[in-house]
Amino acid sequence: MSAHASYYVPAQSRWPILASVAMFLLAFGAATLVNAITAESGTGVGLMMVLAGALMLGLILVGWFGNVIHESRAGLYNEQMDRSFRWGMSWFIFSEVMFFAAFFGALFYVRTLAVPWLGGEGERGVSQMLWPGFTAEWPLVNPPDAEKFPGPHALVDPWHIPLLNTILLVSSSFTVTLSHHALLRDDRAAIVRWLGLTVLLGIVFLGFQAYEYIHAYTELGLTLHAGVYGATFFILTGFHGLHVTLGTFMLIVILLRVLKGHFDPAHHFGFEAVTWYWHFVDVVWIGLFLFVYVI
Repeated sequence: MSAHASYYVPAQSRWPILASVAMFLLAFGAATLVNAITAESGTGVGLMMVLAGALMLGLILVGWFGNVIHESRAGLYNEQMDRSFRWGMSWFIFSEVMFFAAFFGALFYVRTLAVPWLGGEGERGVSQMLWPGFTAEWPLVNPPDAEKFPGPHALVDPWHIPLLNTILLVSSSFTVTLSHHALLRDDRAAIVRWLGLTVLLGIVFLGFQAYEYIHAYTELGLTLHAGVYGATFFILTGFHGLHVTLGTFMLIVILLRVLKGHFDPAHHFGFEAVTWYWHFVDVVWIGLFLFVYVI
């Protein structure tokens, strides 16, 4: 009974209901925005809802996590709470794994099943009914019926910016690990040095990906409307870029907390959770580099 009595139960909070409203604005606004773009109509309402939802969610996260940090620094959390946070972060990362697994599954389905069927392979082959002379090659570049189903003029060379970005992210996994080991030694200077380098590598990665997107849209004809390859390419790389952006913000917050003297070798799960997330982002990119760019 004494163990249960020491379990910290937070007071009722307004943050969950506010976060639900913000997520609704984001989701509904994004759907409105996508439909408006598809229909080539005005995008004002959808864009305003997305921006309002994003701003609201950002402010909520600042307030909510600020409360958690204050409670942690006040010594209100015990070992049971630490286990709860660890399980919560583990399940969150698992949900992210399933999120990307769905998009990788769509990519593999199109490549290994749908494209061969369109080429006339197997009993489901339908190429002669749709596109006579269709060649079942992946990725689809300039398909026969390009007016209805356009494809890109060319593909992103995997051995330039994608390879460089792979080196950057893999390197960032090592630097964040070195920062974690420095925290275990309580070496503040090394923590700041390696964590700052990790943040820099994440920002440079995002800069190169933005340059790659501009190049793909303006010179390669590789857009969201460039057939199924363009759609899968931008959904996979775009959502990954969003995760890198969030991870970089998380690293910056952790860096600021280190500079303020937070964390010690015995109590630093906030730091550790961010490193878990960053390693997950790195592993996903390796899969993207192999299956989207190379193979």
